[in-house]
Amino acid sequence: MRVLVVGDAPGAAGVLQRGLAEEGFAVDVAVTGEEGVSLGRDNEYDAILLDIRPETDGLALLGDLRSAARTAPLVVLTPQDSVADRVAGLDLGADDCLSKPFAFPELLARLRALLRRSMPVIPPVLAVGDLAMDTVSRRVCRGPVEIAVTAKEFALLEHFLRHPGQVLSRRELLDHVWDVGFDADSNVVEVCVGHLRQKVDRPFGRRSLQTVRGSGYRLTDDLSEDPTDELEGELEITDDAPNDRTAGQPG
Repeated sequence: MRVLVVGDAPGAAGVLQRGLAEEGFAVDVAVTGEEGVSLGRDNEYDAILLDIRPETDGLALLGDLRSAARTAPLVVLTPQDSVADRVAGLDLGADDCLSKPFAFPELLARLRALLRRSMPVIPPVLAVGDLAMDTVSRRVCRGPVEIAVTAKEFALLEHFLRHPGQVLSRRELLDHVWDVGFDADSNVVEVCVGHLRQKVDRPFGRRSLQTVRGSGYRLTDDLSEDPTDELEGELEITDDAPNDRTAGQPG
């Protein structure tokens, strides 16, 4: 899931970015209203957080953000528990308002609720064959065996599980799972796919995470489908280690 945080307080925005990234979100940060509107117009976000400070007219920016990113759920973080501010925010196009200070778990719960409403009805447990993910408890299992994955691997696998059998291009995976800070020419997608294969496929003798030559990747129930001629099969083991372009980048 990709989230845009808009706020002119770098410290607060940084805290939100780190907290959301630890939960597997790809996070872009805009420290000016102009930058936020530009990012909202040019990218497809799953949600937007607008952090309003008392000394700024953040509500004036809300309408521009709503126009730029027409479909993304938008949450306003208001500087005080003011009914008038919350009403104004909702009337200007916010989908939810949360007063500061707030508990981070509550923000996450509100984000998840908005994301559920903005997407087709999908159960909290996603599965393809015997590979399953509980998006609430954040557990991944192959049959009865629980599998430990990183936050970024969880986010990538969740995107595959939400689009079973579909070929997902490298560009789409970058747009939904990574933020704008990643070099589009790096092999970060290939590396993360390779790591997932090492965890969810190879130990079980499976081949569910497939490469479609020239198109991208898809996740299938490999026990119920025969491989086609267009499948390349698994990446070589060298793809599982970062090269110079990805070394040092966060997972």
